Amino acid sequence: MTMPPATPATDTELLRQLRDGEGAAFQTLYQRHQAPVYRFALLRTGSGDTAADIVQEVFMGLLTGSFHYDPLRGLLQNFLFGVARKLILKHEQPRLRLASLSEAKAGADPDDESAQELASDEAEPLARLLENETAELVRRALAQLAPHYRDAVILYELHDLSYLDIADICQVDIGTVRSRLSRGRAALARRLAAHRPAALHAST
Repeated sequence: MTMPPATPATDTELLRQLRDGEGAAFQTLYQRHQAPVYRFALLRTGSGDTAADIVQEVFMGLLTGSFHYDPLRGLLQNFLFGVARKLILKHEQPRLRLASLSEAKAGADPDDESAQELASDEAEPLARLLENETAELVRRALAQLAPHYRDAVILYELHDLSYLDIADICQVDIGTVRSRLSRGRAALARRLAAHRPAALHAST
């Protein structure tokens, strides 16, 4: 008689096993969540080395317990995205501080990056763009978005998270998520439109 396949352990069960000293539980959690966290960090930072460092810090924190996860407050995946985002923001602080000072001297509002861009819900899905020959152009265009827009676009378009999930990860309300996603899509579309003519000219 063939035994039915074992049901995979939940994240909560694996974390309990991890606290009991079972190393295999950590390996399973790592295999389950490493790729999404790395992809988020890679697109968010634009650097493979930085993304790898972020992933290592996230999972070392999970292993040592320095990042406390409460299962009653949501999914582990969302918690890991939130930790990764905070680490990225910490990593970016020196550069963002200099950028804010430069913009302030120029009279620009650093929080109004796309104030004059029209919101659009009809932009081509980011995941589809990243699968075709324009993937590198999309990555460059993403890197030019303000960080708060980049968070919303990546988490919604590539990780299929809900507005509520993104609000929890980014510690903002749902209305802010909607606004950031809409503005981020519009900004991304404008940057892609600017890149495409140059790319087409180079290929001819």
